[in-house]
Amino acid sequence: MPFDYTVYKQLRLVISTGEGLVTWQEIKSRQDQAKTDPNFDPEFNQIVDFRSVTGLDMSGEQTRLLATRSIFSPKSKRAFVATSSAVFGVARMWETYTEFSDHPNEVRVFYDISAALQWLGLEHMPS
Repeated sequence: MPFDYTVYKQLRLVISTGEGLVTWQEIKSRQDQAKTDPNFDPEFNQIVDFRSVTGLDMSGEQTRLLATRSIFSPKSKRAFVATSSAVFGVARMWETYTEFSDHPNEVRVFYDISAALQWLGLEHMPS
C-alpha cells in the first residue's frame, strides 16, 4: 500500500507514510480507517512522511475535501514532510485549506524531518 499509518499510543502520535504515487482515494481510505481504529485518538499529533512520495494524484478540490474533513482535533499538531517541491506544494495547499476549514488544526509543512520533529517536541522518529 503506497499510503499507510502507524499509531504510537505512548507518544500520542500517528505517523502516516507514503511511497511512490499516492492517490486521494488511498489517503481518504486511511482517514476512514483511522476513525474506527481503537488505538487512534483525535487529539494525537501526526507526522505525514511524504519523503518517499514521487507524486500526489489528486485535484485541488480533492485536496480541499481531504483537508477539511480532518479527523484530528483542533488541539492536534500535524507536520507534513516532503522533499519533492511538487509534493511540498500540495501539502502547502492542504495546510491552507485546513486553516480555513470548520475544524482547523495546526498543520505545518517541512522539507526537513528534523525540523518537523522539533516542532512536535520529538527528538527522533519512533521505530
